[in-house]
Amino acid sequence: MRLLYQSHSPYARKVLVAAHEMGLVSRLEVIHHETSPTLRNDEVFALNPLGKVPVLVCDDHTVLIDSSVICEYLDGLHNGRKLLPAPSAQRFLALRNQAIAMGIADAGIAVRWETERRPEAVRWAPLREGHLQKIMASCDFLEGNIDQEKELDIGDIALATALSWIAFRQIYEFQLGRPRLEAWYQRISMRPSMMATQLEGDTVDCDIHAAYNQEPSDA
Repeated sequence: MRLLYQSHSPYARKVLVAAHEMGLVSRLEVIHHETSPTLRNDEVFALNPLGKVPVLVCDDHTVLIDSSVICEYLDGLHNGRKLLPAPSAQRFLALRNQAIAMGIADAGIAVRWETERRPEAVRWAPLREGHLQKIMASCDFLEGNIDQEKELDIGDIALATALSWIAFRQIYEFQLGRPRLEAWYQRISMRPSMMATQLEGDTVDCDIHAAYNQEPSDA
């Protein structure tokens, strides 16, 4: 199987961490691709009309997109303990935490656009603050609800990889004043799957500042 990946994507890292935990990483050919809304990657668009990674090309050439879809597919390929629990209250808690994690990552990316990626003249501080409030509220929720004792599931992996990206991009110091969340995060960060998939690299955009400041054409 081929996994189109990006070494600084929380969504792609979630898939690779899950593959490590499932014992499937040796079956993946991991191929790094830079993607950005401002710089088209034709190889990615050829497989995913949204132009984003992760993308999984299965052994039968089926193409799957979206980290949650890919993780669920991979979880059906191994005989070990499933990261998506069987239908139960535990399953829906795992899915809830996965949804929170994806929301944290989405909000963090939006904060970064309004902090550094968008030209300064068109950044909107109230929008940045609104997205930051989502991250803060989510972390407060996790401080009160994170389960320190249960076995690892897809919700834990999604949360750990989303929070690791928040730290990597210096979006928000989520550990401050949240000792339970900090202890949980430090413990899960030491797992071999997390250690083997460290985030690295910078986003490659077009010269968005030059594009914004260019002289208008006569057309």
